[in-house]
Amino acid sequence: MASQYETDIVAWASEQARLIRAGRFDLLDLEHIAEEIEDVGKSEQRELASRMAILLLHLLKWQVQPERQGNSWRLTIRNQRRGVARRLEDTPSLRGKLSDTRWWSDVWDEATALAAQETGLAAFAEVCPWSLDEILREDWFPESGDSGVTA
Repeated sequence: MASQYETDIVAWASEQARLIRAGRFDLLDLEHIAEEIEDVGKSEQRELASRMAILLLHLLKWQVQPERQGNSWRLTIRNQRRGVARRLEDTPSLRGKLSDTRWWSDVWDEATALAAQETGLAAFAEVCPWSLDEILREDWFPESGDSGVTA
């Protein structure tokens, strides 16, 4: 028989919160509570990675398609920078991801795959050519040209 966790996670979460508030720790579904707590952290990490990939995608498009630069891209870049800053402010432990080379590789791979789809260009640099300071600086945009594209 399926547990409430498997059939209605919202009802399960409400019940677990009620049990905690009532001090009924003996009735808690500790294994699933632990999973959910871990998932919160993973969710925050996924959001940071997603925002950074979208930011990098638009910076790449800005660089390689100067004729298409416009307010829409500028707003997306600004909004993603602010979203990344908020994630880092609200969850300081995520800063560690910014020095994780595997994380950066995954984020860059995602950004360049999206850029290839959206621009029709076949190959981008293997690693991000910009510093974190540049990427997050409100007034910075990459120079037009092909330095982010490989032959």
